[in-house]
Amino acid sequence: MSNPFEPLEAELPGILRGSWHRFLETYEPLRSELYRYCRHLTRSPWDAEDLAQDALARAFVTLGQMGAAPEHPRAWLFRVASNLWIDRVRRMRREEPLGDREAAVASVDPIASREAAGTLIGTLSPQERAAVVLKDVFEMSLDEIAIALATTVGTVKSALHRARGKLAESPEPKPVAKPAPKVIDAFVSAFNAGDLDRLTALLLDTSAVEVVGATTQYGQEAAKKTVLYGMLFGSTRMSEAATRGGMDPRFVAGVLPEAPRVEAREHRGEWIFLHWYRHEDGEFVRAITRVEADGERVAHVGNYFFNPDFIADVCGELGVPFRSNGYRWWLTGKC
Repeated sequence: MSNPFEPLEAELPGILRGSWHRFLETYEPLRSELYRYCRHLTRSPWDAEDLAQDALARAFVTLGQMGAAPEHPRAWLFRVASNLWIDRVRRMRREEPLGDREAAVASVDPIASREAAGTLIGTLSPQERAAVVLKDVFEMSLDEIAIALATTVGTVKSALHRARGKLAESPEPKPVAKPAPKVIDAFVSAFNAGDLDRLTALLLDTSAVEVVGATTQYGQEAAKKTVLYGMLFGSTRMSEAATRGGMDPRFVAGVLPEAPRVEAREHRGEWIFLHWYRHEDGEFVRAITRVEADGERVAHVGNYFFNPDFIADVCGELGVPFRSNGYRWWLTGKC
């Protein structure tokens, strides 16, 4: 029996991809501010990038259900991010035993404990923290904050008043270094040897490998042909972007067609990989990879490449030079 939906199913991915790209192009001017807002809420670059990506995805779906474009795009996008974050915190607090919560507050990350808008003690509610960040960091008016938090001006005033009384300096405990798992060394060795097969063999058959915000591949073979291959050998294409396309040439000027190298670094209590690319004027980090290990194999790979705000944030904390790849993994008119 024929499937009456088959023609639409075949066309749907292309239709959605084109709409998604146009959405991202439209809201690209707000991407840096969105990341910065998420960064102040979460106080972690990793959580901030996750929240920003989730907010964009939710905003895309929500916009498709609205009858008109939002009147205040920035406040609306912040509202989407605020709702996601508040729901996430509430869910975590419901699920987390009280003893674990107290231990988490005591072991707060020393870098995260010095974020702007003052350092807010752990008892500050999600709404209070969001209100302070929007007022003190983004200098929004009370009306704009009310829009961003989907509440009233009176409620915003109350939240700010309560928050002002809770501002305090958090303790700054020394971070505890963790030894690098064997899979970390194996990943570095295989990558720097340019051994695609050995790198692929580190993955579980069920592994998910993603370029965060751009694409996700499942299983060894799919990941090998796309994401892993691009991570190892994409610099050649980057160096030819001005003539062959694939990336905006202004972001890859001076890139040399040499394979990047990876370096394992500890960041905020976990091991990550910095991808160093050779340029005419030296080496710069252009990507960061995070892996989730399952024994001596890899269950998940997250490659941050088209995430300029996140890369700048992490590289700033580590004190290493970096270059931006921009936000777009596609070129306008080539969706």
